[in-house]
Amino acid sequence: MTSDGFWQGVRRGAPIVVSVAPFAVLFGALAVDNGFSTFDAVLMSASIFAGASQMVGLQLFGHEIPAWVVILSVFAVNFRHILYSASVAPHIRHFSFAQKVIGLFLITDPQYAEAEKKGERGERVGYGWYMGMALSLYLPWVALTAVGAAFGQLIGDPKAIGLDVLLPIYFMALVLGFRSRDHWLPVVAVSSLASVIAMKTVGSPWHVSIGALAGVLLGAFLPLKPRAGGEAQR
Repeated sequence: MTSDGFWQGVRRGAPIVVSVAPFAVLFGALAVDNGFSTFDAVLMSASIFAGASQMVGLQLFGHEIPAWVVILSVFAVNFRHILYSASVAPHIRHFSFAQKVIGLFLITDPQYAEAEKKGERGERVGYGWYMGMALSLYLPWVALTAVGAAFGQLIGDPKAIGLDVLLPIYFMALVLGFRSRDHWLPVVAVSSLASVIAMKTVGSPWHVSIGALAGVLLGAFLPLKPRAGGEAQR
């Protein structure tokens, strides 16, 4: 791990913290509001590190439902991480086994997107760069969960001050970052349509995984386009 690569990763991740910080604070506040202690909330952020799944788990823990339903619901939300891991694997095959385990635990939507784009540009995804970006997201997420748990009740309704739009805007920017890829528009359109239909029929959180699977399946069946050297690419 090189220090230069590490700090490059930190600089890449630092701006993203601005968009996810309100949700870390919000999660801490909601956790305490749902009967969690500050320690419980921080432990959940540190051990799961997946905002959407934590929110889903928070909603389900407060109801008298079987544990397997909670686990299955969290798995449904995080299913896309299996796809992320498969996609990013070629770029991190030089990691040791322990580095892969740590790296894949810390993988998030922005982490995947940045690693994938870096690999596509032909740049080496170094472990130092990967961990620099991952820790610049992980540590503030855990710390801000504690802040939210301690002081979140002072924020009030985040929708009233527009904080709820930050994360959707950020995810939209991530998707637009791949717009130069072949078949980007049909894959996004089909994935979005499938997600909306699933939301109306099956319900949350399954719409996330169903929309992702629809996009993956379409991408798998669309014809490959040849590279300049004759090799096919997506």
